[in-house]
Amino acid sequence: MGDTFIRHIALLGFEKRFVPSQHYVYMFLVKWQDLSEKVVYRRFTEIYEFHKTLKEMFPIEAGDINPENRVIPHLPAPRWFDGQRVAESRQGTLTEYYNALMGLPVKISRCPQLLDFFKVRPDDLKLPTDSQVKKPETYLVPKDGKSNVTDITGPIILQTYRAIADYEKSSGSEMALAMGDVVDVVEKSESGWWFCQMKTKRGWVPASYLEPLDSPDEAEEPEPNYAGEPYVTIRAYTAAMDDEVSLQQGETIEVIHKLLDGWWVIRKDDVTGYFPSMYLQKAGQDITLAQSQIKRRGAPPRRSSIRNAHSIHQRSRKRLSQDAYRRNSVRYLQQRRRQMRPGPQSAGSPLKEQPQTERPKPQPAVPPRPSADLILHRCSESTKRKLASAV
Repeated sequence: MGDTFIRHIALLGFEKRFVPSQHYVYMFLVKWQDLSEKVVYRRFTEIYEFHKTLKEMFPIEAGDINPENRVIPHLPAPRWFDGQRVAESRQGTLTEYYNALMGLPVKISRCPQLLDFFKVRPDDLKLPTDSQVKKPETYLVPKDGKSNVTDITGPIILQTYRAIADYEKSSGSEMALAMGDVVDVVEKSESGWWFCQMKTKRGWVPASYLEPLDSPDEAEEPEPNYAGEPYVTIRAYTAAMDDEVSLQQGETIEVIHKLLDGWWVIRKDDVTGYFPSMYLQKAGQDITLAQSQIKRRGAPPRRSSIRNAHSIHQRSRKRLSQDAYRRNSVRYLQQRRRQMRPGPQSAGSPLKEQPQTERPKPQPAVPPRPSADLILHRCSESTKRKLASAV
């Protein structure tokens, strides 16, 4: 087995805690070399003490000997009074700090002190009990990664979901469920695996096993995008159901609906169907991380494949059928092709847009001129006298 090291550190947000007294802790998702993922909680004072230790261990890289040689990132010292606004404003600083730290040479980014600091402690596994008078308030980092103190008006309450069936975990990073369990969702991944917590347990759970408490429908689910978004398959998949699509690795397709359960609706030519999002990657992006996720967990199960599922809602969630996706997709493609079709042109002439001119209005037909005898026969007596006098 290889050496232990951390692959990535992501800041999830911070918590405002009230026991034993009011204080703030930051939530980090730590991804290790064995593909395990752990959530740890650290105070800023602890982080700053670790930072000082790191500078003492590597004085050259800290710039103590020559400031021009400094590569260890800066970190501001704690303030005498750390309020909520200060805790929130530090999130961007901490994200930049640990991103820079993980990019340093191995002797720093994989040093024992760094690994020990982010190992799971007993306190990281202790969640609030039901008897606790005031539970922690959780504030998550915005999804776009940007943090602004004016964005925070109150605690971000984690969304609560219910398990519709029993789920047996298949790896140490997952969490087992029993039908009826109520969990708080910390992170919703596009892969269809959600990071959840329940009392003293935390782990990844397939979104297909969860339902909202207030409605069977997902309020956050986006609308279909029939214009399509180009993706490339990074793993072959053979359809297990009639509404799925079989594809080989390396095929280019278009995603037309990103569903939260990780089974996206894709289009290949005029064919549409479900395909696991974990097996897709945008063209030009590094596939290493995506392939590691596949190796660790694989695609989540579809809800239609879950046996003995039981919902608390009277109606089922609203979903478009593949026939509807196909009709709407074909209609969109036909419209796009009509818009791209060039107009008539002379042979050998380049394509260019012809100016639009108004068509001339049709002129009324001119009747033939009558003969002189017919005119004299039909005209009035006054006209006849004038013609006679002119002659």
